[in-house]
Amino acid sequence: MALLISEECINCDLCPAECPNEAISMGDEIYQIDTARCTECVGHYDDPRCVDVCPVECIEPDPANKETLDQLAEKYAAMYA
Repeated sequence: MALLISEECINCDLCPAECPNEAISMGDEIYQIDTARCTECVGHYDDPRCVDVCPVECIEPDPANKETLDQLAEKYAAMYA
């Protein structure tokens, strides 16, 4: 499933640089994750890098965008084909 940045985000600027898919950008008030580009780092890393670097642990699974590991891998393959 794609990830979601909650309102606890403090705009620390760490997560955008860590995202290999360039799925994270500044929204109106906090960073947001483009669900079409988020693969939870499948194809790049074992764990989502944004979650690893977030100092306030505000990045969580997005219940509105549930995807299996296979679906995330297919999304990765389509983006980098």
